[in-house]
Amino acid sequence: MKRKIASIKVGLFAHATEDPQKVERSFQTLISSKRAEEVPLHKRTLKGEYGNPIIYYRTNITKPEIIKEILTKIGHNLPPYEKEMLNLELERRVEKGNLYLRLDKQSAYMGRFRLCNADPIHLKIRFKNSKIDYIRSVCKELGILP
Repeated sequence: MKRKIASIKVGLFAHATEDPQKVERSFQTLISSKRAEEVPLHKRTLKGEYGNPIIYYRTNITKPEIIKEILTKIGHNLPPYEKEMLNLELERRVEKGNLYLRLDKQSAYMGRFRLCNADPIHLKIRFKNSKIDYIRSVCKELGILP
């Protein structure tokens, strides 16, 4: 794929009630094991409202082959009805050339990808072109949209 996507920023939280290793594993399901070392996950410890520890994980992926691998994997695993929903909501999820997706962290841990709003894996996909028709076309090419 010619460089159509500039980067993917990923962010997720591990709350005090969650096993940080399992949260990290939910992120790692996005990437093949042979590429895992190429995508370092940076972590920062925060404090919740009641002083409980929260770990914030983030990474920025810029290598085109890893970007394609991640998005193709999501496209292959996202259920058809969620692709349809995403297609209908695409304009609402795009801002200034960035597509915002939220994937269910627990489903990702199990190797499945589902869209969600509560406690997700946040993905900010930055496209080289900010036109909605271009973004839609690239997403269809990757299998994220029907």
